[in-house]
Amino acid sequence: YRFPIDFLWGAATAAYQIEGAVREDGRGETIWDRFSAVPGNIFGGHTGEAACDHYHRYREDVELMRGMGLRSYRFSTAWARLLPSGKGPANPKGLDFYQRLVDALLEAGIVPMTTLYHWDLPQALQDQGGWENRDTTRFFADYASLLFDALGDRVKWWITHNEPYVAAYMGYKTGEHAPGIRDEARAVQVAHHLLVSHALAVQAFRSRAIAGAKIGITLNLHPAYPATQQPEDLQAASLFDLYQNRWFLDPVFRGSYPRELLEIFLERLAAPRLQEEDLPLFASAPVDFLGVNYYFRNLVRRSERPGQLFRVVPPDYPGARFTEMGWEVWPEGLYTILVRLHREYGQPELCVTENGAAFPDERIRDGRIDDEDRVQFLREHFQAAGRAMAEGVRLKGYQVWTLIDNFEWAHGFSKRFG
Repeated sequence: YRFPIDFLWGAATAAYQIEGAVREDGRGETIWDRFSAVPGNIFGGHTGEAACDHYHRYREDVELMRGMGLRSYRFSTAWARLLPSGKGPANPKGLDFYQRLVDALLEAGIVPMTTLYHWDLPQALQDQGGWENRDTTRFFADYASLLFDALGDRVKWWITHNEPYVAAYMGYKTGEHAPGIRDEARAVQVAHHLLVSHALAVQAFRSRAIAGAKIGITLNLHPAYPATQQPEDLQAASLFDLYQNRWFLDPVFRGSYPRELLEIFLERLAAPRLQEEDLPLFASAPVDFLGVNYYFRNLVRRSERPGQLFRVVPPDYPGARFTEMGWEVWPEGLYTILVRLHREYGQPELCVTENGAAFPDERIRDGRIDDEDRVQFLREHFQAAGRAMAEGVRLKGYQVWTLIDNFEWAHGFSKRFG
């Protein structure tokens, strides 16, 4: 498959993972600043305090992109750099930084793709209940509006949220991510509020009628494969798909939650608490495109633990390959996800907003890293994307995770995706 000449090949990053400068020029504290400061939360006690120093070295980073031939660059804006308390007047120095970054990208011929929320909620809002507080959905729409007005003349690709599944469930159910809470009912409520805030931001975007601009949301999608063909495992895989994929896809594209899982949540957790206007709000906020983050598939079995809907099991077959994260290399899953979205959700415009791999990067040849593992990983996934496009999938771009090695959340600097 030959990709179109205007295909947006690029790379993706996130603010807290690369910017650093956490106490400079009026930036407020975020939940990740607070979470990273707690001993034991992050590998090696690492933090994003300096990260890749992108705040000071963004021009060098843009030159790296230009030298690599990137046509697009997906980055996130730090809410607390723009609105230190999460609301109120804008911080002019924070706004100036993103204006300079966007201008540098355009001067280099690189299309900017802006993600409004990549998990770094201002701590001031967390102190008022964070995403459990419905008021945060309105504050998010106000924050989004600030950026639409400031950058809408130059940024034409907008993403409201990155992986609301991870923000909700790893932040509030498992506690592996900020803010480090372990309560499934609260996680389900947070997931709902993230989707409400997405819809409110889309409405704010539409009200501005920005010429030539698009808005969407990025979801991490994992195809669910039953570990066996036993009826119990088939049912477990179906439940996993509802939990991981359709709980977020259906509100975005169909304006409703999958009824089966909604009933399970309400019965087991008394969550989420819906307001009368929520489902009509979802239906009134269609997206222009969907960002797809794909890394691996999941093999699913039934669970014998009371209250557990399913369990994910590791692949165990001859020749299985894994990245440094312990994730199975399964390019076929990207093809499966893209084709499914095309067939089941109205042939939407799609963009791979993250796909990549961490490897040890310890093999050195002629003074350079022998990167064949990563090259092979990307080649196979590009081929999977090309197959999907050959079948009519409307894929417009592909952002590799990530531009440079960075702060990989709970793993600190121990995993290299760059």
